[in-house]
Amino acid sequence: VDFGASDMPLKPEELDRNGLMQFPTVIGGVVPVVNLPGIAAGALKLDGATLAAIYLGKITKWNDPALAALNKDIKLPDSNITVVHRSDGSGTTFIFTNYLAKASSEWKSAVGEGTAVSWKAGTGGKGNEGVASYVQRIKNSIGYVEYAYALQNKMNTVQMQNRDGQFVMPGDVSFKAAAANAQWDKAPGFYKILTDETGKESWPISGATFVLMHKVQEKSATGKEVLKFFDWAYGKGDKLASDLDYVPLPENVQNLIRKAWKDQIRDASGLPLTK
Repeated sequence: VDFGASDMPLKPEELDRNGLMQFPTVIGGVVPVVNLPGIAAGALKLDGATLAAIYLGKITKWNDPALAALNKDIKLPDSNITVVHRSDGSGTTFIFTNYLAKASSEWKSAVGEGTAVSWKAGTGGKGNEGVASYVQRIKNSIGYVEYAYALQNKMNTVQMQNRDGQFVMPGDVSFKAAAANAQWDKAPGFYKILTDETGKESWPISGATFVLMHKVQEKSATGKEVLKFFDWAYGKGDKLASDLDYVPLPENVQNLIRKAWKDQIRDASGLPLTK
């Protein structure tokens, strides 16, 4: 394998144990999506505590007092909530559950975080497409998908209350705000999870996609080509990332990554692959 990719970064000790390095490539977000007839797209407001309570099976009706308190200008239906989650392991689930574990101590102790967890409520759909299919088909349902997937499938997203107490919509502005407050230079092994970041405009369920490579490249020519590709992607691929509804990394972070390549990735004789 020449490189791999994941939305769940490895901790520095895991990287060292496996002889790997990782670096972020683009920023995206995970978004709750709903099927609520009569409620305008983007009108529903949620916070981390209520979202966790829905997925814990503690809030079961759309007109629950906790939801009504957040949505005073909306008439919420007296309908049961159908909860949809991923049935397969995924980085999307990791980002989503990592956020819920930060937002709710009950979620943290009862479920925790991971690419796959033991869900307390709901029905499982395979992949973003499986979750989306359930939500689009079942009235009064809620699920979570990657933002790009929600946008491309014209799904009804929600406003989330962020750490600064502001209600924000998902999108490039709120993802960029979350990324801007991340201190990558103080993150060993680029281990940084962008959930619940500070900032008035930050989307609270943001995350990066990471690439993993072996620190020692036995096939140095191939390793050089891989790094050349990602160097090109940082320089020329920003527009492509934006067109696909992802947010490019800030230039200063891209330069930190180029330096890390030079410092950490070597050929079999110990020479750096990049200059």
